[in-house]
Amino acid sequence: MTPEQALEWLERNPEVASVRAAVIDLNGVWRGKRMPVAQAGKLLTEGARMPMSTSTVDIWGVDTEDNPLVFETGDGDGFARPTGRGIFPVDWLARSSALIPLWMWQEDGQPSPADPRQVLAGVLDRYKAAGLTAVTAMELEFYLIDPSEGRPVSPVSPVTGRRLEGDSVLSIDELDQFEAFFADVYDACAAHDVHVDAAISENGAGQFEVNLMHGDDPLKGADDAVFFKRFVKGIARKHGFSASFMAKPYLDRAGNGLHVHFSILDAGGINIFDDGGDAGTPALRHAVNGLMEAMPECGLVFAPHLNSYRRLAPGSHAPTGICWGYENRTAAIRIPGGPPKARRIEHRVAGVDANPYLVLAAVLGAALDGMEAGREPVDPIIGDAYALELEQLSGDWQHATDRFAAGTTTRRIFPDLMRELFVLAKRQEQRGFAARMTDFEIATYLEVV
Repeated sequence: MTPEQALEWLERNPEVASVRAAVIDLNGVWRGKRMPVAQAGKLLTEGARMPMSTSTVDIWGVDTEDNPLVFETGDGDGFARPTGRGIFPVDWLARSSALIPLWMWQEDGQPSPADPRQVLAGVLDRYKAAGLTAVTAMELEFYLIDPSEGRPVSPVSPVTGRRLEGDSVLSIDELDQFEAFFADVYDACAAHDVHVDAAISENGAGQFEVNLMHGDDPLKGADDAVFFKRFVKGIARKHGFSASFMAKPYLDRAGNGLHVHFSILDAGGINIFDDGGDAGTPALRHAVNGLMEAMPECGLVFAPHLNSYRRLAPGSHAPTGICWGYENRTAAIRIPGGPPKARRIEHRVAGVDANPYLVLAAVLGAALDGMEAGREPVDPIIGDAYALELEQLSGDWQHATDRFAAGTTTRRIFPDLMRELFVLAKRQEQRGFAARMTDFEIATYLEVV
C-alpha cells in the first residue's frame, strides 16, 4: 500500500479518528504514539521524531540502566520513518483507529543499529553483496484462551458452548468451531498483503498454527509476522477471546514455536540447495553447519524471555539438542522432503515469543557464515533426538545472555550497540523477576524451615 493508497483508504473510512505511529522494539513489542488522523499524511510520507531509545526498553517498557542512548546523549530523538507497508486498521477498539509501521533512523540519516528491522536489513545487505537472495517463510503457533480467568484457560467453543479439553491435533472440527475468528484474520491479512497459507489445530487445547507464505523479501516476511500477531491479538479480543504468543503458557501442554523455512537463490534465481535429489548441495550442508555453530551464542534471540525456557524441554515437540536431520521433527534443524527444486532448511528452535526480525537475522546471518566458511556438519541424526547424547541448547536464561554477550558469531551478525542494549534489557528483566517472591516460595518455606 503506497502513501497515496493509504490516504485514499482513510478517506473511505471517515470513522477512523486516530492513528498509531509505532516501531518494533528489541522484544518485538510495538512502541509509539497516538496521533490525530489529520497527521496521517505527514506520518505516511515523513514519519515522526521519537527518542532513539524507543526500541531498546525492557519488556515492561522501562529504560534500561546504563543505556548509552538515554542519559549519555540526553535521550535524543531520531527519525521514525515509514517502512513502506502503508497503514492497517485497528477496528477492535471502542473507536476505529489505524496503525502506521515505522522504523528508526539516526539524526544523520543512517540506520539505527538498535532497531531490529534495521538489524535484519544489515544482514540482507550481506546477501545482496554476495549475489544471493534468501527466500523465507514462517510458521507461528498461538493459543486462544479465555480472558475471564486470571491464568491461561482454554476457550469456550462458540459452537458447542463447552470449554475445549485435551489435545486435538489437526482437528478440522476445532478449526470449524472458530471459523468466524479465522475468517476475520484471513480477511485482515488479505487486505494488507500478508500472504497466509494453511491453518491447523495444534497439540494443545485451543492451540493453532498458521503458515505464512514464502517470499524473496525477508524484511516483508518479518513484517508479516509482526502484523499477523497484531491481527490475531486484536481480532481475538473482538471475538471474546485472548490470544497468547507466550512460548509456554501451560506447563502441561505444548509450547508455541516460530519455525523458519528458508532457501537461497543465486543471481540467476537458482536454488543453491537443490542438487536434484534428496540430500541437497554442499552449500546446504555448510549452511546447516553455520546454523549449528551459532546456536549456543544465538540462543538468547530464539529464547529471549524467562518463560521461553519452559518450552525447550525434552519430549515437548521443541528441540533441545544441537543437531540436524532429514524429515526429523525432533531435530533443531530439519531438512524437509518434497521436490528437489523446493529444497530448504527448517530452523525449529525459536519460540513465537521471539522477535521475528532478530530471529531471521540470526538464522540468515549464521547460514551465510556457514557457507562462507565451507565446513561440513556432523552426520545427520536418525531417530529420536531426545534419546541421543548431543550438545544441548542453553536451558538457562542467564547463561544464554552471557553466551550472547561474549559470542564471536553474534559480533559478526549483530551491531555492537544492538548487542549491548539487548543484553542490558535482558539482565534488567532478570533482576526484575529475581526481585519478586512467588506464592509458591512463601508456601514452601514460611512455616517449614
